[in-house]
Amino acid sequence: MHTRRIGDVEVSAIGLGAMPMSIEGRPDEARSLATIHAALDTGVTLVDTADAYHRDADEVGHNETLIAKALASHDRGREVLVATKGGHQRPGGGSWTLDGRPEHLKAACEASLRRLGVEAIGLYQFHRPDPRVSYAESVGAIRDLLDEGKIRMAGISNADPDQIRQANEILGGRLVSVQNQFSPAFRSSEPELRLCDELGIAFLPWSPLGGISRAGELGSAHAPFARIAGAHGVSPQRVCLAWMLAKSPVVVPIPGASRPETIRDSAAATDLVLTTEELAELDAG
Repeated sequence: MHTRRIGDVEVSAIGLGAMPMSIEGRPDEARSLATIHAALDTGVTLVDTADAYHRDADEVGHNETLIAKALASHDRGREVLVATKGGHQRPGGGSWTLDGRPEHLKAACEASLRRLGVEAIGLYQFHRPDPRVSYAESVGAIRDLLDEGKIRMAGISNADPDQIRQANEILGGRLVSVQNQFSPAFRSSEPELRLCDELGIAFLPWSPLGGISRAGELGSAHAPFARIAGAHGVSPQRVCLAWMLAKSPVVVPIPGASRPETIRDSAAATDLVLTTEELAELDAG
């Protein structure tokens, strides 16, 4: 497994997005644990989660608890950087709400610490801007958590270039990651990716394969990915992740998975080398 860096931590170049194992349509726990263990067996050392990754209103933090159980039962669990988030909520009925108040973020972090069973969270990210709360106040809470040693590294998610610059300033140059949506079908985060490349901040594409319901359709929806996959004898999904990795050394995709075979295929993308011509075709398509 090739590696990249988030802050001062070396991680696998492909991470595991654990959200599909806790929301609607999730597998049973045994398969989820097998999926996380399969990721670790391939050399994955970055797992992405959030307190909002759950299905029912009364199970906040389901995904964090699942990850803690999986890591505790694997001999490489201590090598994993767990990236979690706060500021998003699922109050029930499939709805999503926002809460970027500093007091909420600090309480959410404390709850995540307990569920993960750690003294400090490896990477804590402000999940999504709350229009009712000053962005500076929300990020200020993340800065306080960093200063207090509750988190080891700080990141933001779903941010635009101005928010990236503002967050890095508030954090005193200690912003280590930006987690934005980016995929063949959703390329509007290119400016954020370029800014992260310029600043040396890790860029973590979420839903890099198009999301839970569409990942399997990547090849049929984007012909260049299918063609190049056929030429290499691999899946279009593996081509997609290799394409992202080639964009910048700061890119660390976090494809979601709920089956061992899925994360094994994704992890293999670090060994796929695409030609300059292939990359240009994928950029255009």
